[in-house]
Amino acid sequence: MRKLTTFAAALVVLAAPALADPVHGVWMTQPDDNGNFGHVRMQTCPDGLICGGLVAAFDGAGQSMESPNIGRAIVWEMEPQGDGQYRNGRVYAPDRDRTYSSRMELRGDTLGVSGCVLGICREQEWTRVE
Repeated sequence: MRKLTTFAAALVVLAAPALADPVHGVWMTQPDDNGNFGHVRMQTCPDGLICGGLVAAFDGAGQSMESPNIGRAIVWEMEPQGDGQYRNGRVYAPDRDRTYSSRMELRGDTLGVSGCVLGICREQEWTRVE
């Protein structure tokens, strides 16, 4: 019985990466209005929805820079819809200090992230880093 329990536990551990959402990982944002960009780590949050926080910031020359937004939530409450579609989330734009209603679309190693407020939308394409 002990061997069976150990085997079942091993299967669960090995299957866990296969169950990870395909959007999980680190994404490089497009440069913002100031020419800066960041790396956002996307994951499943405790509420079961997709969220992402800023883990690194870079200036327009690609040099690492300090930012008060490192560690801040950039994407949250994103609901997976299947087929790489995510809806009903929120996205924070540090360059404008604004939060937008958001959706995302996963296209291979590119993530389309759009944010809208009062019917005006802005879209970026993020690139997978890891």
